[in-house]
Amino acid sequence: MLVRLLYASRAVDQAPSAIQAILDSARRHNADSGVTGLLVYGGGVFMQAIEGGRQAVSDLYGTISRDARHKDVALLHYEEIAERRFSSWTMGLVDVGRINASVLLKYSERAVLDPYAVSGQVSMALLDELIATASIACHA
Repeated sequence: MLVRLLYASRAVDQAPSAIQAILDSARRHNADSGVTGLLVYGGGVFMQAIEGGRQAVSDLYGTISRDARHKDVALLHYEEIAERRFSSWTMGLVDVGRINASVLLKYSERAVLDPYAVSGQVSMALLDELIATASIACHA
């Protein structure tokens, strides 16, 4: 059974090298466990969709929740799925600083990434638009 989970967290260390280390770690682990997804980062906030087998996704979310590099981890959305939306990426990356602010403003009160202030459905709609507008900066 495939599932998709969407969560938000805040970066403890916002240095570019720390963000890159999180991305590299996700790509290594996800490839081994059959997990795919998309990481959106901006202003110290992560929003990540992960999809794969139910147990693999559950285990990964548990690991992220305990990871000292993240704080304020919040589950935004969880669903069983018939097919993957992010199958092309062990972990794609969207740097919010590189997208048009109007995309964020379409889904939020302000042109900043704040998944804590919107519903999980709205956050998923934002991810869909980022895919549709080819805003994925890193493919791996």
